[in-house]
Amino acid sequence: MAKEKQLLRIKLDTKQRRGKAVTLVTGFVGQEEDLNELGKLLKVKCGVGGSVKDGEIIVQGNMRNKVLEILQSEGYKKARVI
Repeated sequence: MAKEKQLLRIKLDTKQRRGKAVTLVTGFVGQEEDLNELGKLLKVKCGVGGSVKDGEIIVQGNMRNKVLEILQSEGYKKARVI
């Protein structure tokens, strides 16, 4: 699916993480390697750790606004913060 047509959701999550906040990016449609590539880009640009699993990108810390800016600069027009 084209970047412009994907509806990505960005949300803050603290469940089952011992009180630590992470930023979750969900709703990606496409190949697994594209998801891994996007996850790596977000982690590098934010300067934090994270992972990609179960179709979600997990970025450590509260990086919602920064992730939104990065996604929009990469061409994902319909990204929204929940």
